[in-house]
Amino acid sequence: MPWKNGGGVTTEIAAFPEGSDLETFEWRVSLARVENDGPFSTFAGIDRTLAVLEGNGIALTIEDRQSVLLRCGRTPFAFPADAPTEGRLADGPILDLNVMARRGKIGATVERVARTHFDMRAIGDWTLLFVNCGHVEVRRHEFEAKLGDRDCLLASGPGSTFAVSSSRDADIYVISLTRTN
Repeated sequence: MPWKNGGGVTTEIAAFPEGSDLETFEWRVSLARVENDGPFSTFAGIDRTLAVLEGNGIALTIEDRQSVLLRCGRTPFAFPADAPTEGRLADGPILDLNVMARRGKIGATVERVARTHFDMRAIGDWTLLFVNCGHVEVRRHEFEAKLGDRDCLLASGPGSTFAVSSSRDADIYVISLTRTN
């Protein structure tokens, strides 16, 4: 779908509530290809977390503050989506993982996991395991899933623990979304 500001396209991975649009979502997870320098779309009352998945990086200038350089394979970066933000590509296009949550309703954390074996505990109302690349196996009791490049597993409700095993080259993100009110 087109970006809110028309500057590019995005692929929605998941959003809540189901059927919500860019004005009514409580949370949204998507991928965006950024091919040019320019302004980010603004979203009133939304907090955003960004992780660069491909490319050489992007420098963000948020509200005319000193820019922050985001690079592939680094810690995801959180900032307010309603603050004027300019992006300047480091050297060519990037692909990013974009997590947005409605401030005051949903809290979001995004963690890049660099281990081949770990337990993923669903601590929020929704927990997503996003595989940027590589092979991942997820198990919980009788449940088993095999995930590959750009696959995503969504678990609803807190309390479940999943055993996760991955190939050494896997690039994995765990996203927790929790109702705050």
